[in-house]
Amino acid sequence: MGGRLQGKTALVTGSTSNIGRAIVTAFAAEGAHVVVSGRSQERGARIVEGIRAAGGRADFVAADLDGTAAASGRLAERAAGVLGGRIDILVNNAGIFPGSTTADTDEETFDRVYAVNVKAPFFLTAAIAPAMVRAGGGAVINLGSWVARLGIPVGTLYSSTKGAMETLTRAWAAEFGPQGVRVNAVSPGVIVTPAAEPHPGESMMKGTPAGGVGSPEAIAQAAVWLASDEAAFVHGTVVDVDGGRVGVAVLAG
Repeated sequence: MGGRLQGKTALVTGSTSNIGRAIVTAFAAEGAHVVVSGRSQERGARIVEGIRAAGGRADFVAADLDGTAAASGRLAERAAGVLGGRIDILVNNAGIFPGSTTADTDEETFDRVYAVNVKAPFFLTAAIAPAMVRAGGGAVINLGSWVARLGIPVGTLYSSTKGAMETLTRAWAAEFGPQGVRVNAVSPGVIVTPAAEPHPGESMMKGTPAGGVGSPEAIAQAAVWLASDEAAFVHGTVVDVDGGRVGVAVLAG
């Protein structure tokens, strides 16, 4: 185990699978006391057990972040209680991806995706960042996406929510940064867990320097850096961990 986050406390939303699971595991490995959060008690318990078995500190707090201020407030309160009264690091990771086109998106889906992907982290940050200020500082890390800045013909609604989160990153950095709370974001490319079958997203990473999809651990390591003192001079930045998808085009010879 490392010590880059030794003595810190962290809440990672949507951390019972994929990127969130990798982040909470990496934070614990660097010495943070973490709260694993999500809807599945069973999956959360397994992750907590694995972290503890590796010598880390972790607890599970169930949460269904439906976009209401009340749900976000309850999670903030319960997580702070488990973590000894303070949250040093907040990772707004939870999100849903409907994958529908504009014409196929009904109003109910629209409202639900914005509730989970934008309203929930908005009100969770509203509940936690002021407490970080009172405690002397902290770090908020949002999850953006490469599709916020490179248009693709599907997932339009999801793309717009990630654009909102990247904008909120800069606005919150201006609002809370002068008071000691650093706010930044990680923008992943196509990220998949190891599987026997090819992932349909692999085609979207063709023509990039990486040439293929990334792993959840790649995003987790970026989050560790942003949460650590190593990034003390980093504010309002979106860190692209996307294999070069947004910034680079590799041309065939």
